[in-house]
Amino acid sequence: MLGWELPPHNSGGLGVACYQMSKALAVKGASIDFVVPYEAEHPGIDFMNVMAATDIGPRQQYVGAYDHGEWQDAEDTDEYGLSPMRRLQKKYGDFVEEWARNNHPDAIHAHDWLTMEAGVRAKKVCDAPLVVHVHATEFDRSGERFGNPLVHEIEQHGLMMADRIIAVSHITKDIIVQNYHIPPEKIEVVYNAIDVDGLPPHEYDRRTYEYIEDLKEQGYTIIGTLTRLTVQKGLSYFVRAAAQALAKHDKLAFVLLGDGEQRDELIALAASLGISDKFIFGGFVRGKQWRDAYHLLDVFVMSSVSEPFGLTALEAAHHDTALLISKQSGVGEIMENIIRFDYWDVDKLADAMVEIATNPELKESLKKGAKEEYTKLSWRDAADQCLRVYCEEKERCR
Repeated sequence: MLGWELPPHNSGGLGVACYQMSKALAVKGASIDFVVPYEAEHPGIDFMNVMAATDIGPRQQYVGAYDHGEWQDAEDTDEYGLSPMRRLQKKYGDFVEEWARNNHPDAIHAHDWLTMEAGVRAKKVCDAPLVVHVHATEFDRSGERFGNPLVHEIEQHGLMMADRIIAVSHITKDIIVQNYHIPPEKIEVVYNAIDVDGLPPHEYDRRTYEYIEDLKEQGYTIIGTLTRLTVQKGLSYFVRAAAQALAKHDKLAFVLLGDGEQRDELIALAASLGISDKFIFGGFVRGKQWRDAYHLLDVFVMSSVSEPFGLTALEAAHHDTALLISKQSGVGEIMENIIRFDYWDVDKLADAMVEIATNPELKESLKKGAKEEYTKLSWRDAADQCLRVYCEEKERCR
């Protein structure tokens, strides 16, 4: 299993999905060696062997495709500005190739573009099939733009070389077919899930967000999201919709938790629209603050321009929150008790927020329905689909 991150050293949903999928596969009897690009402890992961491809620390490995950070032995930046990441990917690929040559795995499962090259190299030195698991494409990350051409090229090559591709939604499958010209029969859709039983006990502490709790006591409806602040997430549309909603109903307060390259732009947008007093930017949260944030919200908004799945929507539903989900988000394929809107339709999103805030029966109906739906999803079922794919491709490779 090849992945770029695992909890607690994850920056988003990718690490969570890798962890949960691996855990479910292990329960089914799979023996897993999971390769990450950094060296660190992973408390509580005793169901698989986690291997470090390099000796760098986990914080350094977050040099992203658009984040031109440097670490001590980084090469000079190339024309795409990716050299720190490219150097790390090369070291990662060297390790994975050597490991595959010596250990002869039954299958190679590579998660997203960061590990695709390593997966291809491993495939060439052993007889194992390569399964590429697509959690997002450059098309998604760039907000339906072309994005970084080098990343797109890596994805194109990895998808072509894969024996089988797993997509987290039909939206993602369609993007792979249309933008990467991959035959649809090569792609299996396997939805993410949420491990309710695996969530640690949590007691909400209103002191974490006491100011916002005071607003709730004054009759305010709290609307928000937890996400990376990037163009992919369609947050400028969310901010504009918030301004329109406040013009119709003033008992609304908005919370945006997360960090990213759009932070300053979004803060400036809220100020220019005159809603800074009702729009709270809380920064990046994890652990207790993350769990408390879900409890705090009455309504969770996913305004993504292109969202392959959207695991945070399931997490929000688990914490008793009504869901507003863009039609461009994969999680909407498996949930009916939500209100959907096109990410660009600011009017509809604003109207939906006001409708939920002023109609308690609708809000409770959405909460209850979403909770009933997400509990039907299971990582066990997802693991069964993956095991079937492994077996089919292993047989085909003989």
